Amino acid sequence: MEWYHQFGTTEFVFAGLFILAYILYLNRMIRISRILKASFTAIVGKVVLRTLYFVLFMVALLGPLMGSTTREVQAVGKDIFIAVDLSQSMNGTDVQPSRLEKVKYELRELVDAFSSDRIGLIIFSSEAFVQCPLTYDQSALNLFIETLNSGLVPNTGTDFGPPLRMALSKMEQDDSMPSQQKSKVIILISDGEDFGDETNDVAQEIRDAGIKLFTLGVGTEEGSQILVRGIPKTDNSGNVVVTRLEPESLQQLAQNTDGQYYEINNRRDDTSRLINAISQIEGELRDTRQVDTSSNKYLYFLVVGAALFAIDQLFKFKTVKI
Repeated sequence: MEWYHQFGTTEFVFAGLFILAYILYLNRMIRISRILKASFTAIVGKVVLRTLYFVLFMVALLGPLMGSTTREVQAVGKDIFIAVDLSQSMNGTDVQPSRLEKVKYELRELVDAFSSDRIGLIIFSSEAFVQCPLTYDQSALNLFIETLNSGLVPNTGTDFGPPLRMALSKMEQDDSMPSQQKSKVIILISDGEDFGDETNDVAQEIRDAGIKLFTLGVGTEEGSQILVRGIPKTDNSGNVVVTRLEPESLQQLAQNTDGQYYEINNRRDDTSRLINAISQIEGELRDTRQVDTSSNKYLYFLVVGAALFAIDQLFKFKTVKI
């Protein structure tokens, strides 16, 4: 026979307390019977009854696995592509310790929240690159997230079109399960205004494909300087560049795709709301398997033990006969 739980510390404690209590009880009854010069054979009945239902309770607690049953196990999940803006403005410090470092921290939280889903990572500025394809491997994904920095992409502006086009293309190319409609999500994270020309066209394609698009703005309206090797960045006229969150493009993109816009700044963090929104999306049935499992028969032992316990409490008899 197999058991759902192993005989561990808790069971040892219960058994030890029961044995100790009954040793003290028997010692007391024997002393009383000797003083009264009476028979104490009836104690044996009490001991047997109480030991029996205590053992039954212990067996129920351990969970005896007997017989077998077939259970259907379904694997359900979503495909999530995260596109992260790595332009130099993401080094702004109006969100501590910096916009990019804050994003990296929240991305680890997001990955942990969707451990049963496939997640991919795209990095972009004016161009887009697949940093990590769709994967279940959280360790690899977290490693890629940890290495994110603005030096990985050309810093010539921000264009939402390429990362959205790339995410859409990768999801449409994935024909691992062509017979089923996948639950697909794109998350676009940025702090800047979109300077691209084809964003609206890609957004329409995403909407037509039924893919959920969420946008996440990072930064504040007050903005901050951009530090390059610890030195404030300046423009061609020598003026210090101040980067500010430009949420309008992200809000418009979310609106055009029936998505939602969220924000991270020094007073607001919508990451948990984003996670909740994605959690509400029904996952795709990826696989169904029939698994043979043993059935836990603890209830039978529990019912019999409870019945014996009730008998012990309801029907009293003398343990010392004078």
